Amino acid sequence: MANCVVLDWQGKETGKAKLDLKVAKDATAIDLMHRAVLRQQAHSRQGTASTLTRSEVRGGGRKPYKQKGTGRARQGSIRTPLRPGGGIIFGPKPRKYNLGMNKKERRLALRTALMKRFNDVTAVKEFGENLKIPKTKEIKDFLLRLGISANSKVLIILSDPSQIIARSIRNLDKVKLIRADHLNVFDLLNANSLIIGEDALAKIQEVYGDD
Repeated sequence: MANCVVLDWQGKETGKAKLDLKVAKDATAIDLMHRAVLRQQAHSRQGTASTLTRSEVRGGGRKPYKQKGTGRARQGSIRTPLRPGGGIIFGPKPRKYNLGMNKKERRLALRTALMKRFNDVTAVKEFGENLKIPKTKEIKDFLLRLGISANSKVLIILSDPSQIIARSIRNLDKVKLIRADHLNVFDLLNANSLIIGEDALAKIQEVYGDD
């Protein structure tokens, strides 16, 4: 179990919040999270890189010069990999980079990553509920009230973010917004600061606390 401070929109403390999730043992936690991050990054690769082999390059059907008597090495095609414009040897072809990891391990890695970062978590009560129109400056001012610098990478986790909040955040390069039921290991470990809505903590406990 871990505890964190709950702040209001003005940055004043209003209480405490807790989160209780099962995590991996210390001996295996780093390896488990590392494999989860590698899997996520591998799945984000498109795998569409493709080169042409000598059988696919256009042209080269005619022998460029006779076999003997020229003093040069014999050549059967101008599209050999040994010549400019020829085919590529062992070049990339479309493929999948997917890595296997079962669901139980993925969920355990996610819970472990979140609990390892819980010291960097700030819970916020009624995040942005007073915003009537999208306003990026309100989000920037709020982060400053929390003492978060403009160059910090911030992950904001909300239970059900409104379009007003999403549009207020999207212009901030270093700030990312995700839903509480869409957590991933890479974003949790990559952020310098984590801001979680108070209601999102209950959602996280509900979604990820069953195991």
